Parts: sequence; structure tokens; C-alpha cells
Amino acid sequence: MSTMTTFAHSRISTPVRVLAGLAIILLILVGIAMNSGALSVPLRSLFSRHIDDGLWQIWLTIRLPRVLLAVLVGCALACSGAVMQGLFRNPLADPGLLGISSGAALFVAMSIVLPMSLPPVIALYGQMVAAFAGSVVVSVIVFTLSRYGHGNLSRLLLAGIAINAICGAMVSVLTYVSDDQQLRQFSLWMMGSLGQAQWPTLIVAATLILPACIASFLLSRRLNLLQLGDEDAHYLGVNVRRTQLQLLLISALLVGVAVAVTGVIGFIGLVIPHLLRLRVGADHRWLLPGSALGGACLLLLADTLARTLVAPAEMPVGLLTSLIGGPYFLWLILRPGTPR
Repeated sequence: MSTMTTFAHSRISTPVRVLAGLAIILLILVGIAMNSGALSVPLRSLFSRHIDDGLWQIWLTIRLPRVLLAVLVGCALACSGAVMQGLFRNPLADPGLLGISSGAALFVAMSIVLPMSLPPVIALYGQMVAAFAGSVVVSVIVFTLSRYGHGNLSRLLLAGIAINAICGAMVSVLTYVSDDQQLRQFSLWMMGSLGQAQWPTLIVAATLILPACIASFLLSRRLNLLQLGDEDAHYLGVNVRRTQLQLLLISALLVGVAVAVTGVIGFIGLVIPHLLRLRVGADHRWLLPGSALGGACLLLLADTLARTLVAPAEMPVGLLTSLIGGPYFLWLILRPGTPR
């Protein structure tokens, strides 16, 4: 009995330690990010009696919403990636690789280029609706192809490549017919950036991302049972089709909101769930919240580097995540043990 108790405690304590460590790292990164940029704003100066109004405005209206948006979007992308890998039962499932991000980008490009005159907040909602619609459409297509191909990895990746190519071609057509202002706006948006973070954007994103993440956590047990196969999960009391649809919509919503507010930021949904799976195992009760914390850490770190490496200029954060994720993806598909 003592041995079993010790073993169970060890199995439980490892994920707890990992999640606690990620939470501490995230708090440290938040402090670093708040003090990083073209102008240093030490946190201790904010509590001084003689704080400059300009510094306070920089901290409150520029730094804080950007840091919080990075945390939210990182959570959304990594959590979506973990959900998709579990849903497809495939370690290489990722919103970017499967074309879901491209589908969302295509629909957002249509909302930018097509003539509309809307207030900024309403326009933001329009972009989110467009991104969600695009991610849902592509998710359904990919999921159907995955079922048709019996989960074959090569077929799934080829489908993702084809969808990316089609969406990319249509986006190119839209950029060709756009005017200079639309072209600049869309080009910066396609590279992924948190530079447009504002409180209205943050509030809208939070009202959608946080409930979606919580909903995915609540479905983690059913997602675990789906790993046994549809038939076994059904015998264990899971409504397979409804659960798959719920997870698909949650993942599409997370990707759609993230793409709408920051543009295309790749590989976070691939890298983070894999690294967390090595530490906490395949139990989605730990993997999903761990991925959310890890995604927040990675995107916040990447955005801090994007703001400081070439200060006072700024790099698109999507370029940095691609530089990290590209080599990792190559290693992942070439390493022994990866399903083919």
C-alpha cells in the first residue's frame, strides 16, 4: 500500500510541479516584458510619489494591454494545438500546418479588402467572426479528410499543404487587388504582431478566449477517452460525435480569435503541447492547462525579444516563432518513433 501511495503521489506531483513552475516563469516574464522596450519603465517607478505621467501612460495604455494580449493569444494557440492533437490522435496536428490558420487568414483578408465602413470595435468583431468562420470551414474539411484517410499522417499533412496553398493563392489575389493602405495593413498582419494591442481589443479577446479555454479543460476527460478510439469511447459513455464537434468548435474559436487580433503566429500550437507531453504525459487534464501556460510563456518571451532585439524598431513576432518552430518541426518528423 505504501509503495502504491508513493507511486501515485509521484505521478500526480510531477504535473503539479510543472504547472507551478510554468506559472512562476510566466510571472517573471510578465515583469521583464513590462520593463522592456525602446523606453525602460521600471516597475518600482510606478509606485513612486513622483511618477511621470508619460511613463504611467506608457505602462498603462501600451505595455500592459500588450503583455496581457500576448498571454491570452499564447494560451489560445497552444491550447488549440493540444486539443487538435488529441482530437486527430496525431502528434503533428497544428492549426498552422493543417491550414486552419490560413483559412482564418483568408476570411480576415476578405474582411479587410472588401469595402466596409464600420467603427473600429465593430470592425474587430467582424474580423473575429470572419476568422472563426474560416477556421471552422477548414477544420471541418481537414477533420473529414482525416476520417476518410483513417488518420494517416501523410494524407493529413498533404491535405494541410494543399489547403495552405489554396488559401495562400486566394490571399495573394486579395493583396493584388487591394490598395496601398490595405496592402500595408494586411502585410504587417500576416507576419503576426501584437503592436496593435489596445484595451478594447484585449477585452473582446478575453471574453472569447477564456471561456473557450475553460470549456476545453472541462472536456479533457472525454478527450482522454477519445484516445482509445471512437468505439471504445462510445462504450465508456462518451457521445463521440457531439464531443468531437464541441472540441472542433472550441479549437476553431481559439484559432479564429487569435488570428483576428494578432495575425498569423505559427508553431506555438505544435511546439508547446509536445514539450509538455514529454513532462506531464498524455493526460489532457494536465496537458491542456500546461499547454496554455507554456504557450503564454513562449509568446510573451518572443514578443519581448521582438520589441528589444532591434529597438526602437520592432520585429514581427510571427517571424521569431517560425524561426523557433521550423527547426523543431523538422526534428519532430525526422526523429525515431514519430508515426508515419
